[in-house]
Amino acid sequence: MPRRPTRTVPTVLLPGPSADRAEDWLQWLAGELTATGRRVLRCPAPEPAAPQLGQWLAALRLSLTGLADDGFDVVAHSLGCLVWLHHATDPAGSPRPARVALVAPPAPTTAPAGWESFYPVPLNIDAIRQAADGTVLVGGDDDPFCPGGVAQVYGAPLKMATTVIGHGGALTAESGYGAWPAVRDWCGRDNLAFIG
Repeated sequence: MPRRPTRTVPTVLLPGPSADRAEDWLQWLAGELTATGRRVLRCPAPEPAAPQLGQWLAALRLSLTGLADDGFDVVAHSLGCLVWLHHATDPAGSPRPARVALVAPPAPTTAPAGWESFYPVPLNIDAIRQAADGTVLVGGDDDPFCPGGVAQVYGAPLKMATTVIGHGGALTAESGYGAWPAVRDWCGRDNLAFIG
């Protein structure tokens, strides 16, 4: 019988622009956490075909309304990671999460077409440390959207714990991450370490 999660705080899911597909691991994670009685808040992805930073920040801050400082976790994927990094530099009075997992953030300097408003991405060590009790990075060693690898591109400049997943790609359903027990297990533990 699988171990039941022991952590019970709410989880805020901050997706990328294409995370509305049923096979996406964020959708799967929401179902898994809800089934254990966890409160799940899924931040909407405004105008996913033409995302704008201001709209995404507003959606995130609305999703955080009413949560207690240090009383919730955030799991962000892809573009959602960039939103979190911008939010961290100016949290605008939003509550502070206990833990944050940034999964497969795209490169911070080269904007994919349509994502220009999110760039450049702020890599402010002090802001990230103050934005949550702890933040961890997770990325594939062959993510096509983060050439150089998440550990080198984000982990080193932010001096942040990084879990690198071999052959994980962008950690999407296309690269085999529809159901992803490791992220569910992270949500169920109290410590920060992400075990890939």
